[in-house]
Amino acid sequence: MEKNRLDESCSPGYVLVIMKNLNLIMILYLAMLMAHSLNGHIQENTALDFLAEIDRLPSAAWKIPVVSLGLYGCVLLLLQVQNLSSMGLVLKVVIGLIMSFCISYVTGFSYSGVVLLILADTMRYFPKSKWKLTLTLAVGLVYLLIDCNLFAVYYQVTPLEVYMGYYKKDVQSVLAGMRNVLNSLNFVVFLIYMILLIRVQLGEKERILSLNKQLNETNEELKRANLKLEKYAQESVEAAETRERNRLAMEIHDTLGHALTGIITGIEACTVLMDAAPEATKVQLKAIAEVARQGATDVRRSIKALRPDALEKMDLEKALMQMMDEMRSSTNVEIVYECSAGLHVFNEDEENVIYRIVQETITNAIRHGRADRIIVRIGRKFDMLGIHIEDNGRGCNEIQKGFGLHHMEERLSMLQGSLKYSGENGFIVEAQIPIRWGMEEKKDD
Repeated sequence: MEKNRLDESCSPGYVLVIMKNLNLIMILYLAMLMAHSLNGHIQENTALDFLAEIDRLPSAAWKIPVVSLGLYGCVLLLLQVQNLSSMGLVLKVVIGLIMSFCISYVTGFSYSGVVLLILADTMRYFPKSKWKLTLTLAVGLVYLLIDCNLFAVYYQVTPLEVYMGYYKKDVQSVLAGMRNVLNSLNFVVFLIYMILLIRVQLGEKERILSLNKQLNETNEELKRANLKLEKYAQESVEAAETRERNRLAMEIHDTLGHALTGIITGIEACTVLMDAAPEATKVQLKAIAEVARQGATDVRRSIKALRPDALEKMDLEKALMQMMDEMRSSTNVEIVYECSAGLHVFNEDEENVIYRIVQETITNAIRHGRADRIIVRIGRKFDMLGIHIEDNGRGCNEIQKGFGLHHMEERLSMLQGSLKYSGENGFIVEAQIPIRWGMEEKKDD
């Protein structure tokens, strides 16, 4: 708080206010001295002696303070006018100089401090104008002409010394000293004002240079950031393309793998039944044909929308049951399905993952494990959906994660889920999927 007050008191605007007050005091002092001198001569009947020392009749005593202070009031009002164009500011300076000349004329060209006030205002409002030098020279010339009494050669005015002749010698010395002190003080304040103004303008230039430097640095940072964003965008596009290719590969793998497994297993069964039971073979071949048609439909659908055709036509649970019925009829594999959780509130991405995990696990159990009995259990515990699938196939002591398991893990990771599997006794797959619809009615185990 104290620092802000100190900065405000040292500002050019504050010093300019001091200059205005000093000029007012000086003009009032001179005008009252001259008026008092005239009245004194009149009252003491020494007017003839006073007139003998001058070339023209002076103005009435009361007019000197009234006119000089009135003109100075107009100068102060003129200095308050701001936000002008360049030509408007030039006109303002010219009018100010004319008023300053008139004040000096009324006071006998004994004071030129108002011109310094006009010059201070000119320097303040013309920091970058092309008129700055011209106006400064013009104001300085007027100041010199008044201060050196050069105008007195062309204008017959009564000098201040004649008015001061009314007073005694010792009083004249005091009055002259006061005039010189006020005049010098006004000039010193003007110099202080100019120093502060120059300092402010230099500080403003430094601030502008600093801002330009910061702006350039910011632009460089923005350029680097844009390059990083462009690189990141390119990498994002490439990553998205890679993910889409992988996803498409997963969909085709799941669809074709499921259909081909059913067809291969069914054909192998037909080979065995062909001679012993021709009618049963025909029934089996019809089931295989239906699986092939459904597989072809799923492939076209997967390529088009990457979503199983069954999920487009029915809800998730019916789609699962249809898929398992088709696998039973085409492969003669016993598939037991147990579901204790509602499957009607999942989003499409969740339904896709659940469907593909069951489909892929059943396909792997038949293709690789040679299982003839598969148990599928789906349930909920707390806010997790659990999928447990086990078979009585050959199992595997050393599991080598292939395309199917890898893509099941990828699908689950998209839903923040997890996958576990074991091949010690048959093959067991357990998937856990977080349930987003946690506020729905729970069916916990």
